[in-house]
Amino acid sequence: MAITPHIRAQLILASASPRRLSLLAQINVAPDAVQPADIDERPQKHELPRPHAVRLAHEKAQAIFTTNPDALVLGADTVVARGRRILPKAEDAGTAHQCLTLLSGETHRVYGGVAIIGPNGVAVNRVVLTSVAFKRLSKQELDRYIDSEEWRGKAGGYAIQGAAAAFVRKINGSYSNIVGLPLFETAQLLHGLGYDL
Repeated sequence: MAITPHIRAQLILASASPRRLSLLAQINVAPDAVQPADIDERPQKHELPRPHAVRLAHEKAQAIFTTNPDALVLGADTVVARGRRILPKAEDAGTAHQCLTLLSGETHRVYGGVAIIGPNGVAVNRVVLTSVAFKRLSKQELDRYIDSEEWRGKAGGYAIQGAAAAFVRKINGSYSNIVGLPLFETAQLLHGLGYDL
């Protein structure tokens, strides 16, 4: 059941990411509120990247929807994986170095989970997959990027919208998904729930 278009629900972004906010602005979507969800983002035992991405996106949306049942809540999560291995968000230089060493000269996958819960309690979700091929990084390139601290807080230890763009040989799929939110799919989900773009 869609939301009546002329009675637009309040849109809440359940994320602390400024990148997601700026990405939404690209498609003229301005959330009425930003309420980061406090959930445990650690992978569950034997959890694979795709279900991990959609679970976190849904749990973020659900956490905020619980206290805002009349709103439209958007949750999202970005998971970088090398094969079945989920790479962490880099919070220190050692982790960033480990992630970039794993990605150097290889193709990895970025899974973007998007979940939206509407005022009627209906939840929709999508997982978007993008393949990213990195060049082989020299020690100098790796050290320079670590020194930049651009990796801090980024899944997989890099930000494609920054200096790490020079590492990317090829992308197959959604670019905005790598940045933090697959815009085409997000727009489609919002439209399906009656949100006027």
